[in-house]
Amino acid sequence: MRKKSNKIYYKTEEEIELMRKSNLLVSKTLALVGDLLKPGAVGLDIDKAAEQFIRDHGAEPGFLGYNDFPATLCVSRNEAVVHGIPVKRPFEDGDIVSVDCGVFWNGFYGDAAYTFAIGDVNEATMQLLRRTKESLYKGIEQARVGRRIGDVSFAIQQHVRKYRYGIVRELVGHGVGKELHEAPEVPNYGRRGKGFKLQEGLVIAVEPMINMGKQGVRSLPDQWTIVTIDNMPSAHYEHTIAIKKTGPDILSTHEYVEAAIVKNPNLKEVVIEGEFV
Repeated sequence: MRKKSNKIYYKTEEEIELMRKSNLLVSKTLALVGDLLKPGAVGLDIDKAAEQFIRDHGAEPGFLGYNDFPATLCVSRNEAVVHGIPVKRPFEDGDIVSVDCGVFWNGFYGDAAYTFAIGDVNEATMQLLRRTKESLYKGIEQARVGRRIGDVSFAIQQHVRKYRYGIVRELVGHGVGKELHEAPEVPNYGRRGKGFKLQEGLVIAVEPMINMGKQGVRSLPDQWTIVTIDNMPSAHYEHTIAIKKTGPDILSTHEYVEAAIVKNPNLKEVVIEGEFV
């Protein structure tokens, strides 16, 4: 899903606030998904509900038609890392499902993702989800004026490597703004003090994609879905953040989706400690 501008665009405070609105709508759409997910639910139906929800708010789905992608949501189950196309196959007890959502509203994109645990997910997989989610906030903590992309990347890498997880290298975070994918790229691996220098007004999507097994991935014949090379589970969490003098400003939120999960008896909470605020 790459059609990226190579130019760096810094946003004004007014533009960042418009982007916050787009990202909060993404976050509310993910909460809708959290309401609907259960064993027996169908990805295609949830995708249609998400599209209607976004349009009812006067916005447009950010992914639908982007490079001919056929859906509003990327719905990636179990060994699928990202870019899964919603299908008619029902979800099952024990599935994990990464849902990535984008919207275009007021001239700017919002982009965020969450991996849901449906029913009786085994503890090893729940640990993968928790640690991947933790790594998201570890990376965000480093996203400060004067630091570099490598500081963000290394923080993610350092956290998950100690658990011997595979870090996906072919897919990365990115700048966000009037285009869905802008420069710079934000890898989930790297070296401290290296890479693009972070400055006030930069808006980026930080999105660790972490595999329980090997780091390698491959594409399915649909030319969209990316799966792990060993068919082991993969987790994916994403926030869009703005770099400010006061520190990283998270424009999306998982608060809505986590409230939906608490109310849905079919989903397991992914609770972490030391979350960045």
